[in-house]
Amino acid sequence: MDTLTALLASTRRTLAELDDLSLAALPLLRRDETVIVLGVIGILALGALLTRYVVRHRPGRTDIVLPALLPSTMTKRSALAPLRHTAFVLFLGGLPFFAVALADPHTTLIQERSTFPGHRIAILIDASLSMDSSFATNQLGWGNTFLANVSAADYFVRRRMEGSHRDLVSLVEFGGEAYIITPFTNDYENILLSIGLIGTPEEYDRFPDHGTLIMRAISRAVQLFRTFDFLKAQGNLILIFSDGQDTHAVYEDQSLDDILQEAADNAIPVYFIRTAYDQGLGDVLPDITWKLAVEKTGGRFYPAADEAAILQAVHEIDELSAGQIEVTQYVAHQPRFSPFALIAVGLWSLALVCGLGVKQMRRFP
Repeated sequence: MDTLTALLASTRRTLAELDDLSLAALPLLRRDETVIVLGVIGILALGALLTRYVVRHRPGRTDIVLPALLPSTMTKRSALAPLRHTAFVLFLGGLPFFAVALADPHTTLIQERSTFPGHRIAILIDASLSMDSSFATNQLGWGNTFLANVSAADYFVRRRMEGSHRDLVSLVEFGGEAYIITPFTNDYENILLSIGLIGTPEEYDRFPDHGTLIMRAISRAVQLFRTFDFLKAQGNLILIFSDGQDTHAVYEDQSLDDILQEAADNAIPVYFIRTAYDQGLGDVLPDITWKLAVEKTGGRFYPAADEAAILQAVHEIDELSAGQIEVTQYVAHQPRFSPFALIAVGLWSLALVCGLGVKQMRRFP
């Protein structure tokens, strides 16, 4: 019963595609081949009719002469006589749909809007000189605070990837300047590759700017949301991995509160994982400032003094960021032959049933 229900639902969905299709606007990728096939079918049909005519009309054998006309009452045709051609008419009705399906119709570009569980997440990773401090780890990458943060970002993305989420994720690496490594994408593998490329000691040493200006990175992230026209959308967040060693109060004539207010006004909560080994809340000078600032956006400040605190923060953010986003997808060259093929098969199946089940309908043609 479940199989029949699924089959009927699939048939309805296939036939519903016809409502959105315009045959005049559908490119037929195999138009020439279809014309050749139909031509061959027409020639074979004509040959079959001629052969049957010749076989049935041999001079002197099949022609007869009646001595007189039969009474008109005996020659009167039934009103249902045309129904004997039902099977043949159904067969002819399926031919145009078969021809269109055989021509392989495609839509060149379609736009679909779908809703998925997930968020638009901008991941900001601090690559400043102060991130070269030691940070003991067992599960995460080891060597210094920067590598631990990169490994934590990788761990966060993999958790999202293993769930049912379809996030749009971007990656920004920052020091005194902020650099967009990867813009928003739903390709988790691409983000993981980018994280892996920046997460090596050699790449860290080659990073061109080892200053620290977290406000610039947040401003760049908000700008990235604006560029992709996501500011007014629901399901945005910023995730910062940094040691928090930044005492700047102003960036481009804007205070920290002004920059974070822009994020708050556009419903972009900021989650800040401050990674400084064996440093609790308040042990790093700007902690309280950052805590108050990010909480105004609806986010949270995590003073991570060890690996366990980092992982706990990642788990909590992963659970908090379970929302929904609407994604516009573009699909090129979508095949659209199925509804036409389904109708052709349906008409031919009905013709076969009529021809085999009702003796009077076996007139062909």
